[in-house]
Amino acid sequence: MPGLPAGGLPASLRCDPDLTLRAGTSRRRFLTWSALVGGLAFTPGLLDGATPSAPAAAASTGVFALGVASGDPLPDGLVLWTRLSRNPFAPAGGMGSAVVAVEWEIGPDETMARVLRRGVAHATPEWGHSVHVDVRGLAPGTDYFYRFRALGEISAIGRARTAPAPGAHVSTMSIAVASCQNWADGYYHAFADMAAHAPDLVLHLGDYIYEKPVPKHGGARRGASLPISATREAADLDDYRERYALYKSDPDLQLAHAMAPFVITFDDHEVDNNWAADVPEDDTSRAAFAVRRAQALRAWWENTPVRTVARPDGTVVRAQRRLAFGDLAEINLLDTRSHRSDQVNGDNDTGQNARTADPSRTILGRAQERWLLDGLAASRHRWDVIAQQVPMADLARSAGSTRAVSMDGWSGYEESRRRVLDGAAERGVRNLVSLAGDIHRSVVSDLRTRYTDESPTRGVELAVTSVTSGGDGEDSDEGDRRLKAASPHVRFGNSQRGYLLNRIHADRWEAEFRVAPAVQSPRGSLHRRALITIPDATAEVDVV
Repeated sequence: MPGLPAGGLPASLRCDPDLTLRAGTSRRRFLTWSALVGGLAFTPGLLDGATPSAPAAAASTGVFALGVASGDPLPDGLVLWTRLSRNPFAPAGGMGSAVVAVEWEIGPDETMARVLRRGVAHATPEWGHSVHVDVRGLAPGTDYFYRFRALGEISAIGRARTAPAPGAHVSTMSIAVASCQNWADGYYHAFADMAAHAPDLVLHLGDYIYEKPVPKHGGARRGASLPISATREAADLDDYRERYALYKSDPDLQLAHAMAPFVITFDDHEVDNNWAADVPEDDTSRAAFAVRRAQALRAWWENTPVRTVARPDGTVVRAQRRLAFGDLAEINLLDTRSHRSDQVNGDNDTGQNARTADPSRTILGRAQERWLLDGLAASRHRWDVIAQQVPMADLARSAGSTRAVSMDGWSGYEESRRRVLDGAAERGVRNLVSLAGDIHRSVVSDLRTRYTDESPTRGVELAVTSVTSGGDGEDSDEGDRRLKAASPHVRFGNSQRGYLLNRIHADRWEAEFRVAPAVQSPRGSLHRRALITIPDATAEVDVV
């Protein structure tokens, strides 16, 4: 393996070690992870010798060209993922109809000199030659390293970390949050920065791909050859598989996946813009949309490190799940797409009315709503987290004399929001934090049942901006200014691209909004735009 260039890590991958160490990371672990970043950045077969900010075209053409990943950590287990491909844009990924034996190995360090666990999985054409290994019997709160072997090739080495033991005292942990990564809108500088910080966990809240056609200028900017399917809206299984392959060819995204376990859900663009259960965006028949949705969800499962329990059966998918981290935090990951009522008022930003307040309408479905409230009632964790695709807070914009809200977020489902927030308070939730995506901007706001009266604050919402979607942003655009004018409960807003890096402690939650000045240049870096602190047992926030 070639060594690092003179000067150590590329500038785009350097982070402030003091920040990492303050999060409870030992100096030894920080140096180990930094070495792994450097090694991954120059591992043939992963980036083909390119630096982490190089174009996607630099990715390898080997059978592990789509990288490796881990996900959904438990105290005793992890999901290890890869997908074999000789040519990602050929039918069946160029793998033909053969079933391929894939060896996997887990070791205690990145040298892989000692193997702790090994086994064989089988990549089948039925599931796009993807591999999902659900490894159990591991030690809690422990770093592991893993790799795959198949057809005479060896994959890059990835790092994973199990969750702490149930009820174990955890003083601190770090969680990165990402959303909305339109490949054509810019480069994934956020993922390079994320990998450099080596979080314990990455939450991806949806829009991992975009089903819309890739504009010619997007491919030209990236210097990449596009598959024919990229010129049209994804509609069938091959289209969606190729779209994931296009996105996964990005070296920075591969780097982030190889550095930390991901917990991934889907939003709308993995299927169809603003879809709602069995209702498509356009006037396509529901029968035709059911076929499309089944194929899109199948491709989502094939390309993400999630367990077999989340594998779709047609259009039926159980994407909601709950992950606990000792006594510190429990994450309730929601599915706000599959069970919701259709959007009202033409799915346009409008004022709230009797339709948005209709108690029969739901954004979660009754069963998932009960699952969430039952989980909150049973939780004994310091921080209870609702991780979801769309904002729960009432993020209004002034539109003349109208206080307009999105019909696609919880503001279009007012009674769903009331039932959950009031239900959390009734169940004695101490610290409620909502993590949301979708809106392509960073927003910190109070969580209240209603915003037309003096409703008590039930928690805090941290909405993460997009990785790239929307292209280069600015510190405060017109939408940000209109949002703040109509939403006095908003505590912070920014319109640049990036991600959210959370450092969770027993006495406080620190949320660092890391943003990029630009994403449309192949070279770029991120910086801290704001640090939000939420003290224990209070819904107040401090903004620095």
